Amino acid sequence: MLPTPEKFTLVAGKSEGPTGLNAFDNALLAAGLGNLNLVRVSSILPPGAKYVDEVSIPAGSLTPTAYGALISEVPGETIAAAVAVGMSEDSFGVIMEYSGRCSGEEAEQKVVAMVENAFAQRQMPLKKTLVKSVEHKVESIGCVFAAVALWY
Repeated sequence: MLPTPEKFTLVAGKSEGPTGLNAFDNALLAAGLGNLNLVRVSSILPPGAKYVDEVSIPAGSLTPTAYGALISEVPGETIAAAVAVGMSEDSFGVIMEYSGRCSGEEAEQKVVAMVENAFAQRQMPLKKTLVKSVEHKVESIGCVFAAVALWY
């Protein structure tokens, strides 16, 4: 079993690139996670995890990350990604992520509603919600990326 992360950070980035993978890599760099090895995880914030403004871990580190991302090759299209973290008073939290062909505001509304639903399903009181989003108008090949990085 891996150790339980003690810290979390919300990040978001957008970018263009000559290919979809380059656009994704550039969005990761813009979000501050481009030199890490992301391990995609589902959506539970560990109990007691503390919010930190910026990720500060060595390049190449395996980093548990819940994220939403979208690549588009449609010039002029608006794309967005958002993440939300819902926190309880004294237990674990819930992370929700979304990406779509919409505005950043619409993406934020969707992830906040998902967090509220997740807490209602668990019959847990929601103490606080943190949200981060990004919106991008595609020039050629664009990508949006929003994530919650969990680290030690």
